[in-house]
Amino acid sequence: MFEKLFLIVKNNAGTAVIENPEILEKDREAVINDASSSIIEVFKGQMESGKLKDLVKYFQYPEIYKSPLTTSVINKFANKLNRYYNINPTSAIKISKSLIPPVMIELIEQTKGDKNKEFTLSSFLSKINGNRADLSTIVNRLMLVG
Repeated sequence: MFEKLFLIVKNNAGTAVIENPEILEKDREAVINDASSSIIEVFKGQMESGKLKDLVKYFQYPEIYKSPLTTSVINKFANKLNRYYNINPTSAIKISKSLIPPVMIELIEQTKGDKNKEFTLSSFLSKINGNRADLSTIVNRLMLVG
């Protein structure tokens, strides 16, 4: 499940990470991992603070560039770029803003429809939840209520 997220990030990492001279070649894989983990951490935080309904709504009606959820992921990833890779804050935000929104759009698209039955929103969120509970019933209900 998380491998799929990693691949989505990697597929969108071209200009922001792979071709970026500010990110050392030896760090690129780790940076992609950190982008993936930033998404997971923000989603997990949403769920742990009782905002599952808001998270489901995000996947139904994404206003990617305006969403506080996207902004949280952008900031978390930018902080990691600054802290772990010594990228100045302005560049870190620029890199994060160029990578995270397209990743979020693709993530939403990948969890929709019948093409990826093993990568549904409910299975993705259940995995983030540590598989402590099957969230499919509640997620499906929240999607109907919308």
